[in-house]
Amino acid sequence: MSFMRLAILASAMLASFAGTAQVQAQTTLRIGLAEDPDILDPSIGRTYVGRIVFSAFCDKLFDIDEKLNIVPQLALSHETSADGKEMTIKLRPGVKFHDGEPLDAEAAKFSLERHMTLPTSFRKSELASVDHVEVVDPLTIKLVLKTPYSPLIAQLTDRSGMMVSPKAAKEAGDKFGLHPVCAGPYKFVERVQQDRMVFEKFADYWNKDNIHIDRVVFLPIVDATVRLANLKSGGLDLIERVLATDIKDVRADSRLVLSTAPELGYLGLTVNIGNDKTKGPLSQSAKVRQALDLSIDREAINQVVFNGEFTPGNQWVSPKHPYYQKAFPVRGRDVAKAKALLKEAGVTTPVTVDYMIPKGAENEAVAQVVQSMAAEAGFDIKIRAVEFATTFKQAQAGEFQVFQINWSGRIDPDGNSYIFMRSKAPQNDGVYSNPEADKLLEDGRMTSNVEERKAIYEKLTKILLDDLPIIYIYHRTLLIAHTKKLEGYRQMPDGLVRVVGLKFK
Repeated sequence: MSFMRLAILASAMLASFAGTAQVQAQTTLRIGLAEDPDILDPSIGRTYVGRIVFSAFCDKLFDIDEKLNIVPQLALSHETSADGKEMTIKLRPGVKFHDGEPLDAEAAKFSLERHMTLPTSFRKSELASVDHVEVVDPLTIKLVLKTPYSPLIAQLTDRSGMMVSPKAAKEAGDKFGLHPVCAGPYKFVERVQQDRMVFEKFADYWNKDNIHIDRVVFLPIVDATVRLANLKSGGLDLIERVLATDIKDVRADSRLVLSTAPELGYLGLTVNIGNDKTKGPLSQSAKVRQALDLSIDREAINQVVFNGEFTPGNQWVSPKHPYYQKAFPVRGRDVAKAKALLKEAGVTTPVTVDYMIPKGAENEAVAQVVQSMAAEAGFDIKIRAVEFATTFKQAQAGEFQVFQINWSGRIDPDGNSYIFMRSKAPQNDGVYSNPEADKLLEDGRMTSNVEERKAIYEKLTKILLDDLPIIYIYHRTLLIAHTKKLEGYRQMPDGLVRVVGLKFK
């Protein structure tokens, strides 16, 4: 998408969304996204940019603050039984969905059951421990669990905790994501694929006194340079994923503000182990995967692509995270050992690898550095750049050997591991399966004791670093820029853009 086309688009939107340019500047927040999200249905969606959009219109039972504390949102409180098998949740009174329907206990029960039972739901594994949901009174629900599940409250701070209108969901069926109805600050107006998503202020929002902007418009703009150019020109008010190489430029512009925070997630190379139709060497041999891992210099990628702004890593949490396993530090690059492993595996070199990435300058830069490094060890990486949402469809279909993809992260370490590593988990695109790892993943959910969980995850880490279903590369620093005219923005560690409290000078 050219800069000129975007400038024309921005001008057209200014004309169509308000009577005058002056009114538009005061009442519309324009947010530039790095990709176009997948479906806007909290049960089915699985993209990071989708979560950014959800935060504007689909409130959750709970939320987090800057220090990762869990705070009330649509719920007021929760209480877990002594045996860990029941969680009672008190709902906020007077909450309405965008269609005017009340958010009561029956509606909350419906939403949770929809997450748990919808055939296409990606929330099933997140709520797998829930046996059933009971209505205690009009504003109280009880989640009855099969087993204790320590990450449950953390799951309810994200899409598993998002509430949808039962009436709208029943009427729309599998088309709900085309016109979603939730209980957030803004209600859905329209979506033009690959172009824009428009939301307007919901007059009956429970926290309406903190909503100061009339409309929010999300514009997917893949090119980070174009996103920044539009922010500087006034075509956008906020952009996510500023390039690390543009940090100095943003900070030097007196009209802009750069907000940063360490990300909870990671960039990893998902290896297609169990669904590789070509039966290539990577899927058939852990030694070949270990050789690819050893061919990569993580700190060099950090310096070359990100000016040293990110954190090299080798686990599903950052080396700065309390659950990081220090017994398994990031290994240095060892090309000689990588070549020896390929020889032990008995494969013919170069090992050809179909390497799928979402389109985007940083994704391509990382892939090219990996390609160059791996070539020295005996790999012939064929980079295949695909439109973002399409990569997920191809990943689920097994149409890849390596999938380079960012995971935005969750506040509990289970949220960075279980759905990708557990046999038959919904986002286990590589179809990895190891019974011992499965047991440890389940055990990690059973206790809330930090030291016990660390001991469990230490055993799991050893297995995963041997099997390498995902080769972790680095952990990003969240880089979000906005105009100084926008006040009240707070950067949260989950990388989402919260619109409540935002206003223009």
